[in-house]
Amino acid sequence: MVVLVVNAGSSSLKLRLLDDEDALLASDDLSPDDEAGVAAWLAAQAAPAAVGHRVVHGGVEFREPVLVDDDVVARLTALTDLAPLHQPKSLAALALVRRLLPDVPAVACFDTAFHAQIPAAASTYALPAEWRRRWRLKKYGFHGLSHAYASRRARELGAGQRLVTCHLGAGASLCAVADGRSVDTTMGFTPLDGLVMATRSGAVDPGLVLWLEEHAGVPPSELATALENGSGLLGLAGTADMRELLARDDDDARLALDVYVHRLRTLIGAMVAALGGVDALVFTGGVGERAPVVRARACEGLGYLGVQVDDALNAGEGDRRIGDGAYVVEAREDLEIARQVRSLL
Repeated sequence: MVVLVVNAGSSSLKLRLLDDEDALLASDDLSPDDEAGVAAWLAAQAAPAAVGHRVVHGGVEFREPVLVDDDVVARLTALTDLAPLHQPKSLAALALVRRLLPDVPAVACFDTAFHAQIPAAASTYALPAEWRRRWRLKKYGFHGLSHAYASRRARELGAGQRLVTCHLGAGASLCAVADGRSVDTTMGFTPLDGLVMATRSGAVDPGLVLWLEEHAGVPPSELATALENGSGLLGLAGTADMRELLARDDDDARLALDVYVHRLRTLIGAMVAALGGVDALVFTGGVGERAPVVRARACEGLGYLGVQVDDALNAGEGDRRIGDGAYVVEAREDLEIARQVRSLL
C-alpha cells in the first residue's frame, strides 16, 4: 500500500510518499499556504492508496488512529483549546489534502495516543477532583509518534525492553518505554512542560508564574508568549539554535548548555525510576541525532545505570549503538504513521 504522510509544522507542510516496503518515493517540504504548489506536487506523484496525517492532540477520546470523516474533523476541532498552537495547523493540512484527494482514505494518527495508557499515578495531577473532571486536566504527553518509532527501532538494534527515548529537537521530551508501551513522559497537559527546549521554558514553578501575574503585573497573554516563544535556549543565550550555541564560547552559552544538560540528565533519572531500571537511552530528533556533545554530556555520570558513551561510536552516522546502553535513531515519524495507516486499513 502506497501511503502519503502529511506532517504540518509551524512553517512547512512535510509530504512523504512511501511504497509498500517503506521506501521513500518522493518527499518535499512546502508552504501550507501554497495550495497550488501542493496540488502540483501531488499530481506529479504516484497516486497513494491512503493518506496518514499527524495530528498533535487526540484528547481522551482518540487513543488509536482513526479514519477521517466530517464527524471526526468536528471532534478534532473541538480539541483546539488543548493545543491552540498545533491543532489548527494539523486541521488545515487535513482539510487541504482531503480537498485535493477527495477519494483517498485519510487516517489521523495522534501524538498523544502512544501515552494514552500510562498509569494513573503518572498521568494524574494532584488538583481538585472537580477541576480534573470538568476540564479533563491530566498529563497527555506528546511526540508519541516519534517515541513509538524510536523505541521500536532501538529494540530492533538490540537495545532491550526498558528504554528512555530522548526526542531532542526544537521541542523536546523524554519517554519511559517498557516492552513497547509508554509508562511516563516529560511533557504534560501541554507541550510546554519538562525539558528545556529551543524557545520553550520547560518545567517552571507554577508559583513563579502566579507571582509574575499577581505581583509583577505581567498579563497572561505576555506570560504565554514568553514561556512558549521567548524562553528556553533563546531566553538563556539569545539563540534557539543548538548548533550556534555549541560553536560559541561565552558565559551565556556555557550556562545555557549547562542548564539544558542538567534538566535532561535529571529527567532521564526520573524516567529510569518510572521504569524501575533501564536497558538503554535512545537519542532522536535534530539535536539528539546531530549533537554528539549533547549526547556525551547527557550520559556523563550515568555509569551506575550501565550507560557509557564511546567517543568513536558517538561520532559515527546512522542508526547505531554509541556505547554501553546508548543508541541513536533517526526520527522517522513518517514510518510510524504509515505503519499505523496500514494497520487500520
